[in-house]
Amino acid sequence: MFTGLVEELGKVKNMVRTSRSVRLTINASKVVSDVKIGDSIAVNGTCLTVVAHGDDWFTADVMPETVDRTVLSRLKTGDKVNLERTLRVGDRFGGHIVSGHIDGVGTISGKNTNDIAVIVRITAEPQVMRYIVEKGSIAIDGTSLTVVEFGNDWFTVSLIPHTAGLTTVGLKSVGEVVNLEADVIGKYVERLMGLSGKSPAGKENMNAEFLRSNGFM
Repeated sequence: MFTGLVEELGKVKNMVRTSRSVRLTINASKVVSDVKIGDSIAVNGTCLTVVAHGDDWFTADVMPETVDRTVLSRLKTGDKVNLERTLRVGDRFGGHIVSGHIDGVGTISGKNTNDIAVIVRITAEPQVMRYIVEKGSIAIDGTSLTVVEFGNDWFTVSLIPHTAGLTTVGLKSVGEVVNLEADVIGKYVERLMGLSGKSPAGKENMNAEFLRSNGFM
């Protein structure tokens, strides 16, 4: 599990592609200081497993499912990426619950400033927008951010100068793509309420009628 607080910007050292997968090697310093084979590191918000490492680099395999759902396969040598190690028991929880499982890809459709803040507008698909709420949490390239406002297929976030300068969200330009992970709490609420139309086998939808009939309303 991650919190969406980016620890450092890494740089893509090498990419080895097959027909469906990618072996990704990234230069880093902080996140490899105590790394071991099998550890998880979030790369632009995508949870990857370390399969090899050195003093200033690590390698991870990106399987076809991850290639299909994220923007990792579009990376190029020299590109900067957000990096975060997994949360340790006892750490401060400064962001929100981030699983590292990407829900969809968004496109930066606008950037402007409001005093010290950088306002970023993201266009996203319905599978992400269904979980967007005003002042709710969203992970963009693994960066924990707060939704300012939203429409049918877009939402905005506001970056402080620190975040704008030290994450890919602030460094990317209009037209570039980002990984999006919606707040996991919304997904579980939707599942339990039966709003997705995919209730567990043999279970009743936990909707308003169910709650009324069982004395909760």
